Amino acid sequence: MCGRFTLRSPAASIASLFDGLDVPEWSPRYNLAPTQGVPTVRYRKGKPIFAPLRWGLVPAWAKELSIGTRMINARSETVDSKPAFRDAFQQRRCLVVADGFFEWKKVGRKKYPFYITRVDERPFCMAGLWETWGPVDAPVDTCTILTTVANARLEPLHERMPVILDPQDYAAWLDTRLFDKYGLLDLLQPAPSEELALREVSRVVNKVANDSPACIEPEVSLFD
Repeated sequence: MCGRFTLRSPAASIASLFDGLDVPEWSPRYNLAPTQGVPTVRYRKGKPIFAPLRWGLVPAWAKELSIGTRMINARSETVDSKPAFRDAFQQRRCLVVADGFFEWKKVGRKKYPFYITRVDERPFCMAGLWETWGPVDAPVDTCTILTTVANARLEPLHERMPVILDPQDYAAWLDTRLFDKYGLLDLLQPAPSEELALREVSRVVNKVANDSPACIEPEVSLFD
């Protein structure tokens, strides 16, 4: 799954992911969490637009915004059939921009956080969906992150991982003018193990209120 992530890269590095993407100055975030505004890219009139969306997808038919806390992730295996995600999969796909995410390994009664990045620590994009909820005069745009089975490197931590798309597939994922169901589903694969690095980090990250470089500081000998 994906329940916390980071985007600490400067705006120029984020903008380099897309041709013509305008990225306002972005304050580094070290512990992005559900219900917060998270960085996304969507297409508008065929051009990529960078904007934060509330993390936790809320279908248009939902009665309460709070349902989003249960929809921070969508399983890629059922995204085309689950009522909460089916329409968004066809018509409202987005990319969630990150440069690392966290996973916890359970040992006994304790959970130890690990930080996962690309080997080169450059930003990347996770497959996402978005929806608009609420009245016309006060709409809320929300999003979810798609997950898939973990690759060999991450499987010892958790059975699931976010779908990290290959840059060559960004345009296909964002372009909703044509809907190729099976072509899109084929994109939702685990990232190759050799492209990712992980390290154990401080339990400072366990508290959502903590949002500083301390969240990604390496930790030694946590298994006590």
